[in-house]
Parts: sequence; structure tokens; C-alpha cells
Amino acid sequence: MSVETIEKRSTSRKLAPRYRVLLHNDDYNSMEYVVQVLMTTVPSLTQPQAVSIMMEAHSNGLALVITCALEHAEFYCETLKNHGLTSTIEPEE
Repeated sequence: MSVETIEKRSTSRKLAPRYRVLLHNDDYNSMEYVVQVLMTTVPSLTQPQAVSIMMEAHSNGLALVITCALEHAEFYCETLKNHGLTSTIEPEE
């Protein structure tokens, strides 16, 4: 095993694990409301991205909102829940 391979391995281990924030479909909130909540919760989302996430959750029951560090994922998930949406987080594979 070369020194380069070992260095790459040790470097990749230091990266913080990333988590997926998932939005679940619900039959209670309007599509417009879900898009608005997504955009205010995750400021980096554009309106077309938020619409796409909402439609994916609506069509497939589940959609990926964002992948980020655990602290941010927990914050986004809680904020979505506080606005009446169903959200969960899971480690990125």
C-alpha cells in the first residue's frame, strides 16, 4: 500500500458525516404552503427547486430536501416539523 493511499484514507475519515433531510408527503398542507416553508427553512433553495421537492414528495411519498452536517439537518428537520410538515433525517449512504 502506498503512502498516498494511506493519506487519502485518513483524510476522508476526517470529513463530518452528512445527513439527508427528507420531506414526507402529507394530505393536509397546500402545495403553495409546502413550497413557501421549504424556501424559508432552507434559504439556499430556489422556488423551482422547492416546487420540485414538493412535487417529488407529493408523487413518491418522499423527497430529499438537502444533504448537510448533522446539526444543520436536525435544525431543518425540526423547522419543517414546526411548520406542520413531516420530515425525517437519515445518514447519507
